[in-house]
Amino acid sequence: MIIVLFGQAHSGKSTLAKELGHYNIDGDKLRELFKNKDFSREGRMKNLNRASDIAHYVQSYAPNVTLSLMYPYKEARDYLNSLTEEVRWIYLTYEGERGREAFHAKDFEQPIEEKVLHLDTSKISIEECVTKIQEYVGEKITR
Repeated sequence: MIIVLFGQAHSGKSTLAKELGHYNIDGDKLRELFKNKDFSREGRMKNLNRASDIAHYVQSYAPNVTLSLMYPYKEARDYLNSLTEEVRWIYLTYEGERGREAFHAKDFEQPIEEKVLHLDTSKISIEECVTKIQEYVGEKITR
């Protein structure tokens, strides 16, 4: 299963991925590895599709893979969904400022897809988020 934690910068994606404790593909680390500093739509799409391809590959030998990337475009979400039916989407938001708003995607396309769990990380704890993710996924997450 591929569990996608997505949302704007500093919404809690990497923090929650660490708490879930299984193989994680992090957007910032992926950008460093492939030296992709292009934050245009095209640059973001390249990074997102690369992450989707890697996650699909890792899914073939790992029981659970987490992607912690922004995924601001429906097109990128549709691409991952086309690779496998084993995708669970968790949309993270927050209220207030956390200091990384300059990195927000100004053209973020709000998810309207069915079966997307929405968590406001400014209102519930990390532990509550993990519990809700486990309930949404329908099983205890294998570590």
